[in-house]
Amino acid sequence: MNADGFWDHQESAQRVVAEIRRLKAQIDPISKLVNRLDDIRAMLDLADEAGDEATFNEAEKELHDASNNYEKIETQALLNEPGDDGNCYLSVQAGTGGTDACDWAQTLFELYMRWARKQGYDIDIIDYQEDEVAGIRSAAAHIKGPFAAGFLRGEVGTHRLVRISPFNAAGKRQTAFASVDVVPEAMADEIDIEINENDLDLNFSRAGGKGGQNVNKVESAVRMTHIPTGVVVSCRSERSQHQNRAIAIEMLRAKLYQMERAKRDEELAKLYGAKGEVGFGHQIRNYVLNPYTMVKDARTGVETTHVENVLAGEIDEFIEAYLKWHHSRKTQAAKTSK
Repeated sequence: MNADGFWDHQESAQRVVAEIRRLKAQIDPISKLVNRLDDIRAMLDLADEAGDEATFNEAEKELHDASNNYEKIETQALLNEPGDDGNCYLSVQAGTGGTDACDWAQTLFELYMRWARKQGYDIDIIDYQEDEVAGIRSAAAHIKGPFAAGFLRGEVGTHRLVRISPFNAAGKRQTAFASVDVVPEAMADEIDIEINENDLDLNFSRAGGKGGQNVNKVESAVRMTHIPTGVVVSCRSERSQHQNRAIAIEMLRAKLYQMERAKRDEELAKLYGAKGEVGFGHQIRNYVLNPYTMVKDARTGVETTHVENVLAGEIDEFIEAYLKWHHSRKTQAAKTSK
């Protein structure tokens, strides 16, 4: 990075910076833990020599914290699927439930944006289509940071909400659904996904919503359909139609890559239909706000009554449980095949 002319080629320079960031995310936690254990060992020796109960208690507390750090490193070691170590595209789409579903989709999208910010990830909102009454019909974001794709891959599927509907005059309970999709960023130098321009059906429109002077005057928003597969992507985040088109192409490439993976992965194939979209028949998590409060994962069985914390982006418990559950299933399947 300090070499002359390194920053003259921004694209290659950014790839190097991203690779350094990824490697540091793997190495730094281990180095810090090793150093911390050395410090704890020194504290214990000092406490033993001096017979100092207070120092011993402090070392015990430090050891407990170090153990928690070790568990996080152990969880990160489970991120070994293709694309796990890089960026991802996350999209949320309203399902069955009318206005409640659109409102739920917006809440769910904001949940993941809060989680991503807590991880220190960079976020680019690619698409955001509001509903006429409330919430959103769909939204998509490019989440950039080490292991973003790996941590979020277990969130793919249908999320079910049960609550007293604020849009129901009779105050009845309403069930609403929204689907979440996460695809690893398809890096051109890692995989070979060719996209033929003749296979694309392009539609352009005014972006709408908040933005600069061009937003409602120029047809900058891009909606792209890949004719052979039926996969649809859209981007309206940039003022330039050319920029939105470039982002849509990258998102399409990532989705096509995910479809190729689904052909070889039984679990992914269950989640993704022929068009590479998440099927609403695969419910992975329930969020119940009435008559009681609980969030429960249908796969791992992990549950919590702290719904407000979950909606604020505190989903690490569910993410870690899924990664361990998925690893256990793969290990068991490997043993059975032998």
